[in-house]
Amino acid sequence: MEEEKKTIGQRMKKGLRRIGIIVLLLFLAVMLFFYYGTFSSGVRAGIVMKVSKRGTVIKTYEGQMNLETFGAVESENIVSETFNFSVEKGNDELIKQLEEAARSGKRINLRYIERYVVLPWRGETKYFAIGVEMNTGSSGNEERRDSPLSH
Repeated sequence: MEEEKKTIGQRMKKGLRRIGIIVLLLFLAVMLFFYYGTFSSGVRAGIVMKVSKRGTVIKTYEGQMNLETFGAVESENIVSETFNFSVEKGNDELIKQLEEAARSGKRINLRYIERYVVLPWRGETKYFAIGVEMNTGSSGNEERRDSPLSH
């Protein structure tokens, strides 16, 4: 009988260990999916309003872009015309390009990817800038000044 108890106990330990390993592997797979998976990608055009390094303990680069939709968005709230995005650490060249775009006030095309979840050590948003295309034309502000509607 004692041998029977040992074998039942050993089988239970072995079964619990297998279940624990399976749960751990599933958790790891889900975390890897959330960390590397992208939900969508696209391009947004507008003027970079700010790029800043934010955070108390974990510093991340955050940016905000004015989309200048001029009423295309059905909302009277000016916030709906802004696009908030994050920049992953180590992407120094992109950060420099965004800072230059913010200083110049020129309209840019911002390439981005959307992640599934917000992870605090990566950024404050689900949207991550991955590239920027500077427009060689004039800024949106200059275009508006030359518009017949501005007189």
